[in-house]
Amino acid sequence: MKSAINVVILAAGLGTRMKSKRAKVLHRAGGLTLIEHVVQTSAGITPPEHVTVVVGHQAEEVRAVLATSGVRFAEQSEQKGTGHAVMMCREALAAQGGFVVVLYGDCPLLSVTTLKQLVDRQAASDAAATLITTRLPDPTGYGRLIFGERGELQSIVEQKAATSEQLALDLINSGIYCFRADLLWKHITEIRPGNPAREYYLTDMVEILNRAGHRVEAMEVANSEELLGINTRVELAAVDKLFRGRKVRELMLDGVTIEKPETVTIDSAVRIGADSIVEPFAQILGRTEIGEDCRIGACSIVANSTLAERVYVAAFTSIADSVVEADVHIGPFARLRNGNRVAKGAHIGNFVELKNTQFGAGAKANHLAYLGDAEIGGKVNIGAGTITCNFDGAQKHRTRIGKDAFIGSNSTLVAPIEIGDASYVGAGSVITDPVPAEALALARGRQVVKEGWVAARKKKK
Repeated sequence: MKSAINVVILAAGLGTRMKSKRAKVLHRAGGLTLIEHVVQTSAGITPPEHVTVVVGHQAEEVRAVLATSGVRFAEQSEQKGTGHAVMMCREALAAQGGFVVVLYGDCPLLSVTTLKQLVDRQAASDAAATLITTRLPDPTGYGRLIFGERGELQSIVEQKAATSEQLALDLINSGIYCFRADLLWKHITEIRPGNPAREYYLTDMVEILNRAGHRVEAMEVANSEELLGINTRVELAAVDKLFRGRKVRELMLDGVTIEKPETVTIDSAVRIGADSIVEPFAQILGRTEIGEDCRIGACSIVANSTLAERVYVAAFTSIADSVVEADVHIGPFARLRNGNRVAKGAHIGNFVELKNTQFGAGAKANHLAYLGDAEIGGKVNIGAGTITCNFDGAQKHRTRIGKDAFIGSNSTLVAPIEIGDASYVGAGSVITDPVPAEALALARGRQVVKEGWVAARKKKK
């Protein structure tokens, strides 16, 4: 029977070097917040018995971001160091036994593979704890590992307290541990704030466990990139680039053509089918899913939307929170805001905007239209300049257009309004009353022609 594994993620700090009002773990890289990346990674081990996130700065915002993740929370209302943060979980976890893995909410590159190796290494040993370490060409700013004659880890010395000889060491403290739970909770209260910052450092647990007659091991990771913590916007940008590079490579290996991949922005959760093409400078964001044989045009933005097979999104088009069925053509310069569903084979052309609209199969709005809060039937033709007047200044109203209807150019449809199947609306009409099926509706001033008017006007001058 496997021992229980509890994960504690430290995410209470503000991160002053980010120079931001937003807590560091709420900054985004690769389309997710830093804390979301770490929570996703932690779920890959076993899975764990519980994942507890220690919150402090902007605790409610962190809770909201992780609301559907199933994690638990512990509050560190006053930030007094990493050891103090772990102490906040003692009451809830001390009786559970097994192992406690300690992670940081600002280390999003740690892989599930490395985390599993850490747990397996600890489970296979009689050590009290195992610490992840790596070698850095420039270890400035990191604590250094001090080993005994038999290779046992004796202590961690912080940069400021290290001697010149210790500063020459290149094995650093990542801050990522796997503890035997019973020994962690028994001895963690022995940490003392005997440092200039008057904080409780979790690193002190190495010496405390040694004094109690227990051994602490170090597990060296060759890829130091995994252990990068985010402290500045420069580091955030570097990690974002890494995530996006991985995603683009993954998609191309799965059969997606990405033109000039260094220019595109694709979030981690995006899915794209084989033989689809992504043109330069496109952005595909959030939880977007794109089917096979699609084309996403240059400089287009698709966010949190679902596109079926053979959808063509022309250049400079924006699609958000919408569903697009197969064989649809959208753009260029079109905009689909929130809540749209575009049915199979429809055409939405340049400078057409949809909002909260059901757009029927085979329907067309080829240029210059606004269609908001509308239900548009199959094979409807929407002429250039048509708008649905959906807002009366206080409430939104719906427009319903039946199948096979023809809406002439520059028509204004004042909602709430219903236009029947196969009916026609003459160009330039302002429609305020229902139009029955197969009827023609005209609502414009009668044309007046005064012959000879120009010559008569000139004689008066």
